[in-house]
Amino acid sequence: MKTKHTLRDLYKFPGFRARATLKSHPKDPEGCIVTLERRQKKRFVPAVVQQHQAIGTGERIWVRDLDAGSTRIYLAFEYRRVACLHCKAVKRETLSMLAKSARFTQRFEDRIGQLCREMSIQRVAELNHLSWDQVCRMEKCYMRRLLEQHPPPQQLRTIGVDEISIRKGHVYAVVVADLDQRRPIWLGGQGRTEQDLELFFNAMGPERCKTIELAVMDMWKPFRKATLSNAPNAQIVYDKFHIMRHLADALDQVRRSEYKRVNEKERRFIKGQRYTLLSHKSNLDIEGRRALQMLLKANKRLHKAYLLKESFGQLWDYNNPTWARKFFESWKGQLRWQRLKPFEKFAALVERHWDGIVSYCHPDHKVSLGFMEGLNNKIRVIQRRAYGIKDQEYLMLKVITSFIKEPKEI
Repeated sequence: MKTKHTLRDLYKFPGFRARATLKSHPKDPEGCIVTLERRQKKRFVPAVVQQHQAIGTGERIWVRDLDAGSTRIYLAFEYRRVACLHCKAVKRETLSMLAKSARFTQRFEDRIGQLCREMSIQRVAELNHLSWDQVCRMEKCYMRRLLEQHPPPQQLRTIGVDEISIRKGHVYAVVVADLDQRRPIWLGGQGRTEQDLELFFNAMGPERCKTIELAVMDMWKPFRKATLSNAPNAQIVYDKFHIMRHLADALDQVRRSEYKRVNEKERRFIKGQRYTLLSHKSNLDIEGRRALQMLLKANKRLHKAYLLKESFGQLWDYNNPTWARKFFESWKGQLRWQRLKPFEKFAALVERHWDGIVSYCHPDHKVSLGFMEGLNNKIRVIQRRAYGIKDQEYLMLKVITSFIKEPKEI
């Protein structure tokens, strides 16, 4: 059964009602004007008028509303002037149906913000016959209201800390996420120093910082120092994927050194096999496994280095720090007489950061920065869509609200 909507039903706002006729817009050939008049029978008192006294009708304005198909709709009504009962100042009344700019309705601003979640600002501006600056301002207002309705939790248990590249030339910012709810909660700073991360802790306040139990990060020393200084109850956990990345780099260094050392006949097994060597065996296809088998059979040092890389991953399966230490000592003992300098440097790196690495072996600390890596990819997509924008507040709002589920009505 189809529902019939009258003009007054579609343009029903608190304190106003629509006339039954439409007028063409004098300046917009594809626009129509819906005239709103105030309700007379039942007196409406806006929130701002409750403490103010109406002193006149004021000016007549047009505001943009949601389109009706391909027709752009404008609402025409009169603003009232009001006088404050306390300070006697004269101002225009505040209406809930209007956006902050007062040139658009709130629901039109919400629609523009929703479109910007899927399209670039330029594309939304073209579709709605708006300027780039108008769309950008409306999207920022929309994201601020969305963040007000979905604020970060007051008690943070597990946070993830990482840096992102804002622009070329080593320009970084710090991003912090709530790993329990899997959503970013802060982005800021002008680099990746200790002072940049302290901006986040200052924004949270000392009481909320005390609730943080786990802080997952890479082995960047300034992040560790800032966390230990501001979150006294936090346990540092180094992300296992960053550790394994260092180990993969060590294996690749062995591969390159072996390529330089061996003769031309043996080089053909090593050349072009970087991905094959660094990938897990289960991720290789039949041809990849055959190439890996030939490579390891042709070079004993690479074979040994590959087995060391594969066996180190067993460390993350331990749930007891004592047994994890025994495993690492056994693994490190295999490096004797192997002349694998990159692996010896990696073992020294693990030794220096052992406290943060072994924290992962606690049953309640099995968390990683995998979400943060996915977040970095999403941030890069956002940066491509917002190419040319250097407003860090816009980037922060865009990143934080991108993981908030959009409500049907805001």
